Amino acid sequence: MFDVIYYSRGGNTEKVATAIAAELGVPPQNVKNVKEFPKDSFILLGSGCYGGRPANEIVKLIEKNEFKGRKVALFGTSGTGNGQEVDFMEKLLKGKECKIIGKFCCTGKTPLSGRGHPSDEELDKARYFAQRMKRAIV
Repeated sequence: MFDVIYYSRGGNTEKVATAIAAELGVPPQNVKNVKEFPKDSFILLGSGCYGGRPANEIVKLIEKNEFKGRKVALFGTSGTGNGQEVDFMEKLLKGKECKIIGKFCCTGKTPLSGRGHPSDEELDKARYFAQRMKRAIV
């Protein structure tokens, strides 16, 4: 079972989460609606990048939940697409005794740049990422 949990301020990460979740056959879940998640699920966490880090809501979710023994994948969107938010989430999870199976990041549209992002090509890459994560649980 998969849980795709995300935070999206401008809609970029929501588009990526929706593409990933559709490929996995589950609904995407806005972190604002998640209190806790099933103990046996493969968690895919996503966030936009806000000042070089993920949203505070994602940070709090990571800090307050148990990840021991879980498989986790991370995804994010940012103005540059370089994945600072994903790297930050990975550092937060480092001491949580989970296994990070994969990471994905892409450019998101910002008021000043990135028009047309995430693009159809980037969303295809997100779907391919989801396919790889699905194979990782076999």
